[in-house]
Amino acid sequence: MKLKYIVKAQDFNLTINQIMQNNLNISNRLRQQIINENLIFCNSLPCDTRNIANVGDIITINFDSFEDNSNIVSTPMDLDILYEDEWILVVNKPSGIPIHPSMQHYTNSLSNGVKFYFDTIDLHKKIRPVNRLDIGTSGIVIFAKCAYIHECLSIQMQNNSFLKKYLALVNGKFNQTSGVIDLPIARKNDSIIERCIDFENGKKSITNYNVLKYYPDLDCSLVECKLITGRTHQIRVHFSYIGHYLLGDTLYGNFSSSFKRMMLHCYEVEFIHPIFKSVVDVVCNFNDIKNTSGH
Repeated sequence: MKLKYIVKAQDFNLTINQIMQNNLNISNRLRQQIINENLIFCNSLPCDTRNIANVGDIITINFDSFEDNSNIVSTPMDLDILYEDEWILVVNKPSGIPIHPSMQHYTNSLSNGVKFYFDTIDLHKKIRPVNRLDIGTSGIVIFAKCAYIHECLSIQMQNNSFLKKYLALVNGKFNQTSGVIDLPIARKNDSIIERCIDFENGKKSITNYNVLKYYPDLDCSLVECKLITGRTHQIRVHFSYIGHYLLGDTLYGNFSSSFKRMMLHCYEVEFIHPIFKSVVDVVCNFNDIKNTSGH
């Protein structure tokens, strides 16, 4: 994984360090790390990043360096890979599996499976999920294969240029086919997990939605959700508050033996590839609505 940049006329009188900061958006922390590890080259030669770059110079940053990822146990797992290139891995996470290892899921998280896959392709990199999904939510999860990609995609998520769409099966029938839920969310008092609508202390939280279909036999609606903000449990809290809780959600909804999982699926992500500068649009449809419900 080598990032190359050809110095342009508009880079006149800039140091290599300034080019990495301004044009490649490399953070101070990562920039210092790759400088310390001597991973930066100018015209194929090791360079001092304090030097002024000349027009036409080729700056190369080598991200192939070894990283210790032994903190995550390697576990064989049948990954559903949706997209992969030298820099990025995108997989479809099943419901019921967490992204990160924990005391309760030390060896059976999605990261454990990705660690095993990295071992098989001889990729010695830390496991870096870019987006987060609850354990009960299925769908698209992006893993960055190096720190630089993780930084770039995290910036896109912060400035809302990273598109995330979800499909949710929620209770009841809507009076309108689309809408915007703009309700502030905060952590619920005396809980480390649960969130709530809090008009005084909550953070701004916006969910756009479109109703795609109503199932009269189940009295539920299939809703497409687009997150404008990305608060913890945002979709679950928003729809529960307006009286359309997610089916299978035992935290914010009602228990039902008909649904063996929470009916929420991240089905589309769209972002700008940090290296190729092209749009990457990954779609993973939610095909198990009827099967999962037992109907």
